[in-house]
Amino acid sequence: MFRIPGVPGKDLCDKNLGFSRRDILRVGGGSMMGLTLNNVLRGQAMAAASPNAGRAGWGKAKHVLMIYLQGGPSHLDLWDPKENVPDKVRSAFKTIPTKVPGKHFTEILPGLAKVNDKFTMINSMSYTPNGLFNHTAAIYQIMTGYTTDKVSPSGQLEPPNAKDFPNFGSNIVRLKPLQEPMLPFVQLPRPLQESNVVGKGGGAGFLGKAYEPYTLFPDGDDLDMGKMDRIKIDDLQLRPDLFSVRLERRAKLRDAINDQMPQIEAAVKDMSLDSYYSQALNLISSGRARDAFALDREPEKLRDRYGRNTFGQSCLLARRLLEAGTRVVEVIWPKVANSDNHSWDHHVGLTERMKTKSGPMLDQGLSALFDDLDASGLLDETIVVALGEFGRSPEKGVSTSGNGNSADGRDHWPYCYTAIVGGAGIKRGYVHGKSDATGSAPAEDAVHPTELLATIYHAVGIDPETIVYNHLNQPRELVKAKPVTKLFA
Repeated sequence: MFRIPGVPGKDLCDKNLGFSRRDILRVGGGSMMGLTLNNVLRGQAMAAASPNAGRAGWGKAKHVLMIYLQGGPSHLDLWDPKENVPDKVRSAFKTIPTKVPGKHFTEILPGLAKVNDKFTMINSMSYTPNGLFNHTAAIYQIMTGYTTDKVSPSGQLEPPNAKDFPNFGSNIVRLKPLQEPMLPFVQLPRPLQESNVVGKGGGAGFLGKAYEPYTLFPDGDDLDMGKMDRIKIDDLQLRPDLFSVRLERRAKLRDAINDQMPQIEAAVKDMSLDSYYSQALNLISSGRARDAFALDREPEKLRDRYGRNTFGQSCLLARRLLEAGTRVVEVIWPKVANSDNHSWDHHVGLTERMKTKSGPMLDQGLSALFDDLDASGLLDETIVVALGEFGRSPEKGVSTSGNGNSADGRDHWPYCYTAIVGGAGIKRGYVHGKSDATGSAPAEDAVHPTELLATIYHAVGIDPETIVYNHLNQPRELVKAKPVTKLFA
């Protein structure tokens, strides 16, 4: 049994008092009994001994950047337009050539058409939905690799809870911890959301709070395009008058625990606990994370190039975080599903909304990001994935999910859609898979979202079938899928 000497803490500002329960939890990171540490070590050993080691793309990525187009963008109106189809299927937008011979985008993506020789297009994303065609269930699947059985008649799920499967970013930073003082996993600029269900699939779930992402959600509503200029990072600063007091007390607590736990010291003799303690302090004291959030240090022309809007500036901030050492960044489209204006959930008014709102923001921000990452060399060590939870129905004006759709709207369509993948050894200018004549189903090389997730794990050098233990200590694979190694050069 642990025995912590001293008087129970009552005043955190008084260094003469003993250790508080909060201190104990902080030092342990949520698991002081060694069980979670044991599982982490086991998982790391399994990943290192994976049969996938040595296969194309294995371990090429030091970082992961997910550009999550929440809401379900229409593949037919962006990067997989169809010709010689009925008017109710054909996009209202003209097509334009791209840098990849024979590949066309629609006219609302002129910037991406100039840089698609830097990434792979997967035109055959596909899955059969488990339950209703709702956003939250689909989001949960791509973020965790698992489907959920908690789908209500309205199409909504229960709120996030400690029994949820972890977001892929939480799994990655647990099995591939940073060795430098930087935020390991960051989500911005808003949470995953459908209607009143907020954050489902975005957290650490049964891994515990220690692996939750740092969330950067600036004040302001979704149409406030200047809110990235008002970023607050107060929780990355420590008041000077408390600095020495708290660090002294926590150092004493650490020493007390180490003195009474020689068995754990022996188990982790090659993994100094002091180094982890130091990293946590360095994150605050070094200023590295705070500096990464300083968008005003970027040239004005570069900020303009990304777009002076929430999405563009989030993409630029993501590049800064990767550059500073963050392992996983998720940029979540800054407009919730089930809404209008800049949302991708185009049940009505698709043509005007995509041409004047969501389309230009995506094109400017994402094309600038690929150019910038490539020019800086970061693209070589970062796997970048951009996709939504599904595509949109080939036929306009029909209902596939129970929603009403105008003649200029498309409903949810998980059976065929498009994803972008680039960097970290991914082929450049490659088109993987093919949709049929109407974009209704894959004609060849179908890719399930869980296979794409397995590819991300593979790229960072983690076996997708690595075992993790849930809240009931039951073994579960990270994801039950194989990586698509054809995507790698």
